[in-house]
Amino acid sequence: MKRRNFLKKATATAVGTAVFPTIVPSSVFGKNAPSNKINIGQIGFGRIAQSHDVAETIPYDQAQFIAVCDVDKKRMQDGKKFIDSYYAKKTGKSNYSDAKMYEDYQEMLLNKDIDAVIISTPDHWHSEPAARAALAKKDIYLQKPTSLTVAEGRFLSDIVKRQGVILQVGTQQRSSPQFRIAAELVRNGRIGKLHTVKIGLPGDPPGPEAPEMPVPANLNYDMWLGSTPEVYYTEMRVHPQNNYGRPGWLRCEQFGSGMITGWGQHHFESAAWGMDTEYTGPISVEAVAQFPKSGLWDVHGDFMVHAEYENGITMLVSGGYPNGIRYEGSEGWIFVSRGNYVASASDPVDKEKSAKALDASDPKILTSEIKEHEIHLTKSNNQHGNWLECIKSRKEPISPVEVGHRACTICLISHIAMKVPGKLAWDPTVERFKNNEYANAMLKRSQRYPYGTDYIKVY
Repeated sequence: MKRRNFLKKATATAVGTAVFPTIVPSSVFGKNAPSNKINIGQIGFGRIAQSHDVAETIPYDQAQFIAVCDVDKKRMQDGKKFIDSYYAKKTGKSNYSDAKMYEDYQEMLLNKDIDAVIISTPDHWHSEPAARAALAKKDIYLQKPTSLTVAEGRFLSDIVKRQGVILQVGTQQRSSPQFRIAAELVRNGRIGKLHTVKIGLPGDPPGPEAPEMPVPANLNYDMWLGSTPEVYYTEMRVHPQNNYGRPGWLRCEQFGSGMITGWGQHHFESAAWGMDTEYTGPISVEAVAQFPKSGLWDVHGDFMVHAEYENGITMLVSGGYPNGIRYEGSEGWIFVSRGNYVASASDPVDKEKSAKALDASDPKILTSEIKEHEIHLTKSNNQHGNWLECIKSRKEPISPVEVGHRACTICLISHIAMKVPGKLAWDPTVERFKNNEYANAMLKRSQRYPYGTDYIKVY
């Protein structure tokens, strides 16, 4: 087990006189050593990092954040303060933690004391650092969506598999019991033969024009743009400089695809659990959508996606449905949602439509016992906790990279279908459209040198 086994050779220093640092790298001790820590580097310290990823990982005793990286120096410094303050309060020692700061994540990856990284960056900065982290033999927690394009998602999944690292996708719904329960009930025939899945996803409203602004001195804007085209800076395109509110890049197609990926990967991955399609995808997809005609924000608004699967299931996705997943079978239905849960305070949620976490056509469906001989899906109490457990056990996490890639692919081909009229025939085995080369051209994007997965050398 990489960097987590006992040292094969004892040191010359007697145990009784040895002096160890407060934070001991996991390379020194085995996984069960009481003082062992999984040393974590945080890449990106924005809204999701501070309120979700770091906040939900740092309480675990086996986790030790030792570094933080951000292209915005203010956020980098905020990240260090957040980490150091947490440990000072927890231990009562003001000097317990001194998290290192990095402006370039590649420099962070050179730190041999770091065992794992959490990537909480904007969508266009997911696959590249994850792939480089895998090549550096770091375990990874990666925020969704897994990738900006199908091509870079495939690249990432293959690299992770080759390197043998643990990658957990931040689709935390998989660790919410109601999504597992719903999927288990469906997989075990409690609503008869599944024929339709209806998924409710919101769209984003358009926004105003945004004039060019001077780039803040604390922001490396060129690196923030990364592999995407060079465009002028305006705060509304990036993130707030004075708070951690919902950033504007979420509504710019240059950096993502809108809510179809922003929330879609959560629901598509959870739905695939119940549909038993985690390692495949639809065979056709068609969609309609409204897009803004003016303003800076240009991601989709209201939309409808219609997808067909080889097993006969039809999947419908629209903002017109309650936010959640409704499984419809020959003998009833089950609806599951997050309820009132939000990952951050600025998450867009229609509480009136999503307040009930688990519902069914007959209440008896929900109390049906799953017998020992029936299908039992993986249980997890916490997405971040499951990741830490799997780093130590080397077992597959609840949201592995290939499952994440497949769910993200549904998001991305749905977005392509919004732009291309008619039904698109999809081959999930080779991950290409059968009948439309124009659509196939959208499976990847040109990447601005030196950023992007295209420029990662793999030996």
